[in-house]
Amino acid sequence: MQIPELGLSRDNPYRERVLPVLLAGFGLGLSLIIAIGAQNLFVLRQGLRREHVLAVATVCALSDAALIALGVSGAGLALTALPGLIDGVRWAGAAFLTAYGILALRRAWRPAAVLRVEEDAPDDRGTRASVAVGVSTRARLAPVLATCLALTWLNPHVYLDTVFLLGSVAATHGESRWTFAAGAMAASVVWFFALGFGARYLGRWLATPRAWRILDLAIGVVMIALAVSLVLPLA
Repeated sequence: MQIPELGLSRDNPYRERVLPVLLAGFGLGLSLIIAIGAQNLFVLRQGLRREHVLAVATVCALSDAALIALGVSGAGLALTALPGLIDGVRWAGAAFLTAYGILALRRAWRPAAVLRVEEDAPDDRGTRASVAVGVSTRARLAPVLATCLALTWLNPHVYLDTVFLLGSVAATHGESRWTFAAGAMAASVVWFFALGFGARYLGRWLATPRAWRILDLAIGVVMIALAVSLVLPLA
């Protein structure tokens, strides 16, 4: 049907075909990454520290995009021919998560030096104030990115969910599978940047060394629990 005044058609092929597939990919991609996990906790902690947030969020989003592309291209099915690969990733990921969890527990037991950071919210007098929080001095970029990459690529759930599951669902959309993939990639970008840069608004609740010790304790427990869950199926 044509709209005479504008010369436009109500039958918009983009809205009727492309947009639903794009939103489906966005919804599934978002549902797969919002669960509490090692990667999300790392991004959250970096956001709270306001340390290399842009670089960390970018690495996570690009890694997800690469994994999604692998799944949609059919590489995920090819990986099923290597049954020992996922098991190897499980053990490597479990070892890394255990080591990271122990470091977090150590930070909780023996907190590092206090660093002064500036809060975004004004104080009672309407002026910006600096508060001391229990975080260590600023870490170098390279180790932070190396940790981020390890938490991403040594997680077997990434391959099971992002590569196999998402790739399989994308295949059901036929020629529109890359549109579905674009939606999933967009979800990763939105989530990681929102998590990283949105974490600063939690600063007022984490403005004491005690709060950071509790956070590191929670991170350590979750990391070790995730490590155990990875190797239990192999025991």
